[in-house]
Order: sequence, then C-alpha cells, then structure tokens
Amino acid sequence: MTSSFVTASPAVTGVTHHTAEVNGTTLHYASAGDTGSPILLVHGWPESWWAFRDVIPLLAATHRVFAVDLRGFGDSGIPDGDHDLATMAEDLHRLVAHLGVGPVHVTCQDISGGPVFAFAATHPGDVLSFTGVETTLPGYGWEMLADVRNGGSWHVGFLAAPGIPELFLAGRERVMLDWAVSVMTMAPGGVTEADLDEFARTYARPGGWRGTEGLYRSSLTGGDRMRALAESRPLTVPVLAVDGINAPFTERTMRQVADDVTAVSIPDVGHFVAQEAPAAFATAVGDFVDRVDRSR
Repeated sequence: MTSSFVTASPAVTGVTHHTAEVNGTTLHYASAGDTGSPILLVHGWPESWWAFRDVIPLLAATHRVFAVDLRGFGDSGIPDGDHDLATMAEDLHRLVAHLGVGPVHVTCQDISGGPVFAFAATHPGDVLSFTGVETTLPGYGWEMLADVRNGGSWHVGFLAAPGIPELFLAGRERVMLDWAVSVMTMAPGGVTEADLDEFARTYARPGGWRGTEGLYRSSLTGGDRMRALAESRPLTVPVLAVDGINAPFTERTMRQVADDVTAVSIPDVGHFVAQEAPAAFATAVGDFVDRVDRSR
C-alpha cells in the first residue's frame, strides 16, 4: 500500500511525499521526475531524505528519483524490533518491489553504505548501478572510525550504545547536530540553520535515535558477516565511488568489493557532499548513471 504523505519538511518544488508499508514498518520517501531510469537515494547520519533536497530536482530533470528515510530516521516509522543494517537492506528490497520501478540506480552516503551494499549484494536483480559517497563498510575500514586512539571519533561508540543516545540527547538534538556539522563540513553554508532545524525535528520524535543506534551498533559488530557477504557476492554492477574530504576512503573500499569501479573526488567539500556541493554531486551521479544506461 502506498499513500500520499504530508510532511512537516519545507516544500521542495516538484517533490511529492509518500509512505509505503513494507517489512513491518512504514517507510517515508520523497519522489520527483516522471521519465528516465530510476535513482534511489539513501541518506547517512545525521540526515534524512532532506540531505538530497537540492540534488533531487537536478536529477529529476532526466530521471525518476526517490529519496527514502531509513526505518527509525526522518519521517519513517520507528517500529519495535531490529533497526540493524540487515533489516534495513531488506526494507530497501521490499521498497523497490513495492514501487514497481526496479531495477534502480542506488546511491548511499556515509553509514548507509552497509545496508545499501547488503541490499545490492543480496538482491542484485534490483540494482542497475551502485554509487557510494563518503562511505565504507563494516569489515573494510568502518571500525576504524570508532578507534579514538588512532583518529576515530567518540560519537560512533556513543551512538551505538543501547539506550544512550536518547538518554543524553532528548531535548538536545541540535547540540549534537551542530557539533557534527562543525567538524564534518568544509563548504560555508552548505548545511544551513534551516537544514539543522529539519534534521532536529525528526530526531526529536519519541524514539528518534533508535534508527541511529541500531545501525551504528550493527555496523560495529557486523564486520565478519559483511566480509563473508562481499567475498561470496561481490558487486557485479558498475560502481561509482565519490569522495570529498576523506578521499580516497570510499574508493579504497569499493575496489575491494567490486570489479568495475569509477572514482570521483569532489574538491573543497567535507563529508556531506550532497549538501555542500549539490550541483557537483548531481553531475557526478547523473553522468555515471547515464553512461551505465547507454551501455545496457
């Protein structure tokens, strides 16, 4: 079942909002465009579909575009039970089947690399191409992000601890978001006060940190399973690795789990590429998926 959805997010011209009942939860997604091959955009942390607000209209000029909120994020449901990367991967498979537009060009950012890779590897018939943006995978470098002795960040373990994010961040969502943006961005004004207000709105929901907690925890503990999956089912579709400040972090990971990899580095941006450089982001993704479409 699909239904239209009225979100509290600011309006974006040409973008409509919907929900889909899949895999025991309600997924909210935004859509735009009515021609061309489909592109599915999957946000990272601390984000929602809104991270792609400026990218969607650019891609929708020639493609059907869908930007989903993962379970426990944005305006999607916060069901009881698991919010781990494997469950989110299955959510994406069920969503593509529900939309009836597959296979899709799928794009992930940041921590959504794990569930999106698991989705693409487990359901290769759903995927035309894979784009990873400023991302890595459990078992392939993700764990180092939590290693504070060697340059990792305190927030990874904090967000993965059961019950801790909501205990300490309820009512202080903007404090956490302000910190994240201050240390992860380079382009002035790339993430605005209005953007932070929108993200904070969704994290302030009851249980609003549950998706973050489950995804971080399963990413920290899922390295062996991810390596086994990647070794048994490497990506066979074309892959685009997009890096900003952390280049060549994404490229290095993607070359270990796929054969056909194109790498792009976008200069003068931090970690939030879609928000800091939406035009360059849309050009990189659009040119790549167009090339894949022409080769089919």
